[in-house]
Amino acid sequence: MKSILTRLYEGDTLNKEESYLLLKSISNGEINPYQIASLLTVYNVRPITVAELDGYRSCLIELMNVIDLSHVESVDLCGTGGDGKHTFNISTLASFIVAGAGYKVAKHGNYGVSSISGSSNVLESLGYKFTNDQDALRKQIDTAGICFMHAPLFHPALKSVGPIRKELGVKTFFNMLGPLVNPAQPNQQLVGVFSLELTELYKHLHLHLDKSYTIVYDLNGYDEISLTGNAKVIHNKGTEILTPQDFNAEKITESQISGGNSVEDNKNIFVTILQNKGTKAQNDVVTSNAALAIRCFDPNMSLAEAVHIAKESLTSGKALKSLSQLIELQ
Repeated sequence: MKSILTRLYEGDTLNKEESYLLLKSISNGEINPYQIASLLTVYNVRPITVAELDGYRSCLIELMNVIDLSHVESVDLCGTGGDGKHTFNISTLASFIVAGAGYKVAKHGNYGVSSISGSSNVLESLGYKFTNDQDALRKQIDTAGICFMHAPLFHPALKSVGPIRKELGVKTFFNMLGPLVNPAQPNQQLVGVFSLELTELYKHLHLHLDKSYTIVYDLNGYDEISLTGNAKVIHNKGTEILTPQDFNAEKITESQISGGNSVEDNKNIFVTILQNKGTKAQNDVVTSNAALAIRCFDPNMSLAEAVHIAKESLTSGKALKSLSQLIELQ
């Protein structure tokens, strides 16, 4: 491990097999916490390569507990996090809007590491009990249109990494891996990334994956559509720059989509929006992100139509019903 760290700190890169074997050594408990912490910080100094990210991804997929949800077409809405913007739980809210619109969502998430409240934090605060039971998850997605997979239950190989990430409190390459290692490997993927460089890495990886994908980087630094400005969006059909007007929305300010100072604050924002009592800015940002996920199911659908479907899910109460059904299944 010392030789690998030396190489990395001297600017060298790993090939796919080397990064695969490195992560496998970590999962086997062969690397001490100090060396793991050193590795985690390397990619904040220089960008990760496609080969490195693909190697780490391949290892996690091989070692994870797989869930078979192939009886439905589903989508995952998952951002890398690490954008430092401290918004409320936009992608998780958008997931329930998508489910309320009649599309199946296989959501993968975790506790917040560099943020106050991750998807796991807010769902747990609402009474959701994490499970890796396949029958239970199938019942959730069949009944509520959505199931949630709490990452630590499906990636036991990374048990030693979680506490280190939490102590570091900054984004690491595991932020980049999260959206790539959904235990159900759904057919559709909406993923937000925290840097422009990462959009190209994700594009190269997704070109070899058999799924409908949309990769989002908001040009103001968000890992999701923020409506504070334009966003770069890459999907199977190409690349486009989308404006707030493309989502039939007005440009908003960063403060209008800020999250709370605690998990409880973010839970209250979450429920308020699903009750259709959110501000126009809050409603517009969650329906805009939901629209991109809905369009994954039909790439030929116009964005205007997808936005209309998303807004109807929220305003009709169908998105809230999806949450209620999910919690009732506990």
